[in-house]
Amino acid sequence: MIKIELKSNYTSEMIDITEKVSEEVMKLGIRDGLCTVFSPHTTSSIVLFEKTDPKLRRDFLASLSRIAPAELNYESEGDNTPAHIKSTLCGPRIVVPVKDGQLFLGPWQAIFFCEFDGPRDREYYVQVIQ
Repeated sequence: MIKIELKSNYTSEMIDITEKVSEEVMKLGIRDGLCTVFSPHTTSSIVLFEKTDPKLRRDFLASLSRIAPAELNYESEGDNTPAHIKSTLCGPRIVVPVKDGQLFLGPWQAIFFCEFDGPRDREYYVQVIQ
């Protein structure tokens, strides 16, 4: 399993990590298998999402904020309850097939690290099994 560090810059953002994950998959040399990308944080997620339109990413984050708004009076302590809710809705991991040594993604797909409680120093993990 490979640990990859990143730094988020905003409270809420989607960071394209596809290239870094692809590099790690190629380094491992596994021709065919499954690649899991996992976030160990309870206020971030890993998702597959459309890669070409940044406005779509903003719409997605805005939609999540309507589901779990920051200004709502939550019963839990702390101010990051919306981040926990968003993370749970999106999930901590994705699994992508590896074919001929490369991630097998659709032409519009990319892998994103979703930050919901930034800015922070974060990490995620990549594991490929044959």
